[in-house]
Amino acid sequence: MEVCYQLPVLPLDRPVPKHVLSRRGAISFSSSSSLFGAPDPRQLSQRRGAISYDSSDQTALYIRMLGDVRVRSQVGFEPERRSSHPYLCIDFRNLHTRLGCGSASASSAPEGRVRRLLSFQRYLHSSRLLRGIPQQIPLHILDEDYTGQARCMLEKVDNWNFDIFLFDRLTNGNSLITLTFHLLNQYGLVELFQLDMVKLWRFLVMIQEDYHSSNPYHNAIHAADVTQAMYCYMREPKLAKSLTSRDILLGLLAAATHDLDHPGVNQAFLIKADHYLATLYRHTSVLENHHWKSAVGLLRETGLFSHLPADDSLGMERELGSLILATDISRQNQYLTRFRTYLEQENLCLSNANHRHFVLQMALKCADICNPCRPWELSKKWSEKVTQEFFQQGDNEKKHKLEVSPLCDRETNTVSKIQIGFMSYVAEPLFAEWARFSDTRLSQTMLGHMGLNKASWGAIQQEQTSVSEEAEPSSNGIGAEEARAQRDDNNSTTAGGTSSKEIPQGSRES
Repeated sequence: MEVCYQLPVLPLDRPVPKHVLSRRGAISFSSSSSLFGAPDPRQLSQRRGAISYDSSDQTALYIRMLGDVRVRSQVGFEPERRSSHPYLCIDFRNLHTRLGCGSASASSAPEGRVRRLLSFQRYLHSSRLLRGIPQQIPLHILDEDYTGQARCMLEKVDNWNFDIFLFDRLTNGNSLITLTFHLLNQYGLVELFQLDMVKLWRFLVMIQEDYHSSNPYHNAIHAADVTQAMYCYMREPKLAKSLTSRDILLGLLAAATHDLDHPGVNQAFLIKADHYLATLYRHTSVLENHHWKSAVGLLRETGLFSHLPADDSLGMERELGSLILATDISRQNQYLTRFRTYLEQENLCLSNANHRHFVLQMALKCADICNPCRPWELSKKWSEKVTQEFFQQGDNEKKHKLEVSPLCDRETNTVSKIQIGFMSYVAEPLFAEWARFSDTRLSQTMLGHMGLNKASWGAIQQEQTSVSEEAEPSSNGIGAEEARAQRDDNNSTTAGGTSSKEIPQGSRES
């Protein structure tokens, strides 16, 4: 029997009961409680954390609400919560399968998992394409070649043109692990904080595994891209001379975990579907709270900070949460207004720990939505991926008879239309203020790329509009001259009378 009650989250500064951490699996309840039935033993073996409930003090510790990575790659496992509500059985890990098609075959899932774990050399050796084909090139040379190219890319990791897609291919899909470990080591944070190398590596591997590769946009490559952008921002002169080692460590970890276990749908979808996460976090920053608590769960599961004093460890967990929660796009105006006030009053003092933390929040917000500021080829690819994820959500909303969220209907939206609106009302105001704070070559480069990208999307949109208008007269029996005259009349009517529009809260690229 599974229950649908909302369980309060144990504050991070409270000691963790021993019985809570005594198990890695499933949901455990105090035997004194008569409200809950005994959990299914089969389910206990398939869960890695989730909720432990103590009826004596009525508190719950949210350790980890993620399925085991071994279970995640299997097919047809049970939803995490059931109820009479028809949408609670939506399994978000299988959300992006093609509509109308069955689940992937059981044999394809293990194959995908093995491919991720194999090195480039062993993958080539096991590939079907090479079976029966004599080896003309020693495979170890190919491995060294790819490793060498990835190493060369890391030498230029501070370059804004850094191609994270190429880097992900060169690292055999391990871009987030490789990049984050390199940056932590480059800053000397491993030695400075005396981080155990085995625990750190396990932590990074688990982070990458907990991003859903089925998501077109919110996946481990996006997390690696945000981490690389965050590194670029922290190297800006104002920040480079002010940030402490603790700030840098938290900034990099927040970037790597800011979308951890993202289901590929936005908060509006979770609320409409009455998902347990929406109930748990009371419809407030649902995804961001989940990303944060998932990151905390990994920190505690691996014991990465277990050697630090308890106060320091809990303080770092809270600051990590504060950074991740700042990426909530629905609170964009709140942060932007505060940032403008600091800049106008010129009272932003980076020697103040609170001010430094706020600037780190703004840096992470910029890194999270910096795709429009990348060179065109990279920006275009990201734009297509995020739109694909929007449209997949819209398809699932139609499938489950839910109201389609703004920007998620593929029949009424295009990539160019979505991107122009996002740049105009979200990205441009944010990066304009960031350029006021850090008026450097990088900030001007980002604004320049965004201007060119916006113009490119405008040209594409205009071309698409022209094509659709040329096709429409023939279908409606209207002559080309009449259609052109009608279009000119509409343009003259709306010229100068365009009002600004707000981007709906349900739309986001973060």
